[in-house]
Amino acid sequence: MPKHATKIVATLGPASSDPEMLEAMIRAGVNVVRLNFSHGKAQDHVDRATLVREAAKRAGRVVAIMADLQGPKIRVGKFAEGKVMLQAGAPFVLDASRTEPGDIQGVGLDYKELPRDVKAGDLLLLNDGLIVLTVSKVQGEKVHTVVQMGGELSNNKGINKQGGGLTAPALTGKDMEDIKTAMSFQADYVAVSFPKNATDMEMARQLCNVAAEPYKHKPGLIAKIERFEAIPHLEEILRASDGIMVARGDLAVEVGNAAVPALQKRMIKLAREMDKVTITATQMMESMITNPVPTRAEVSDVANAVLDGTDAVMLSAETAVGKYPLETVQQMAQICKAAEDAEEVALDADFTGKTFTYIDQTIAMGALFTAHHLGAKAIVALTDSGSTPLWMSRHRIHIPIYALTTREAAQRRMALYRNVHAMLVDTSADRDTALNQAEQHLSARGIVNSGDVYAITCGEPMGSPGGTNMLKICKVG
Repeated sequence: MPKHATKIVATLGPASSDPEMLEAMIRAGVNVVRLNFSHGKAQDHVDRATLVREAAKRAGRVVAIMADLQGPKIRVGKFAEGKVMLQAGAPFVLDASRTEPGDIQGVGLDYKELPRDVKAGDLLLLNDGLIVLTVSKVQGEKVHTVVQMGGELSNNKGINKQGGGLTAPALTGKDMEDIKTAMSFQADYVAVSFPKNATDMEMARQLCNVAAEPYKHKPGLIAKIERFEAIPHLEEILRASDGIMVARGDLAVEVGNAAVPALQKRMIKLAREMDKVTITATQMMESMITNPVPTRAEVSDVANAVLDGTDAVMLSAETAVGKYPLETVQQMAQICKAAEDAEEVALDADFTGKTFTYIDQTIAMGALFTAHHLGAKAIVALTDSGSTPLWMSRHRIHIPIYALTTREAAQRRMALYRNVHAMLVDTSADRDTALNQAEQHLSARGIVNSGDVYAITCGEPMGSPGGTNMLKICKVG
């Protein structure tokens, strides 16, 4: 029986690259492994993907791989001493033409467009908002600023503009090469950094599909919502994507910390309504980078994301470079389970006033409703693409959904869907044989026992995609 319905995304890094450690983390509850393309070379990512797939096989678990693109480098350059200490009230120059290393007076820019994106009076937030500069004037390639909030500024720290307005494109030349690398090992998901609108996501999908064509593969696309400009375009971005990441770090810097919790709830709600997946990310268990237990606030944060209905919660530095990667996953799994147990199921209210225009979607909703009222032990979907389990997973129900598919790519993709547990089966083309095989599959794993009721959906004729048109309620003999 699965422990937690909410999925856990863990970032791979030096702390988690040992095969035994990675296998232990997968056994503890990791469902998706994130490869961060901001670090490492192409071959490193190919090797890590192999590492993940081998560890998942040893653990006997289904694990998806998410390739997270770096996106535009909106950063300062390097300093002669590696860092400077900025004092409030001091002048500081961000110079796009500067080639020599930076000092206390100023620094060069990786992002050469900054002088054209800002004007006097703008607020620039560096290093995730820990340093605040006010633009006093722009002269040619030089952005003159006054330090409002000082502190240590080191090499290549990020720049955000309060209220948004940086024109950097979401996809860089490096991202385009990285997409080719990710498709060479058939990454299940590609996360796109800093998209501003649907066009950014459509371009990313086109690039992914072209790169994946030789492998007969199509990855899922995740839009990382981290720009001020993305918020008004949320619906169109969702329509062009398979899901979103609530990337609270950069987003908080651009919209202000106080606005993020309400935005998180709105984004998750909208995504669920549009049948898209959501990942909640950034600083979820930050203190566990150095401590063996999380803070009470972090426990509440993870639990609240679960109660909001997120598909997955994500770990970044905690598992990439932290001291306690395994313990962090274990703690997160416990928090998810406790929050799920406290959830209220309100399926009747979910369906009030709803109309379902597609047969397959109607069957999916009928399965949920019937299983809930009959107290079924499981809901089973024989699926080709994974659409039916996705629709089912958009609603809260304390009954696990088992997706039985013949396609390994669909099985891995479903690793991100909340409360969906995907299994690989060799389903027969004959309906009755396939239904018997499904029950045998569940019985062999102890999911259903004699006398248990379960709901099963499938399509006739068998094996035709998008054809779920049958719901059957079964009792185990």
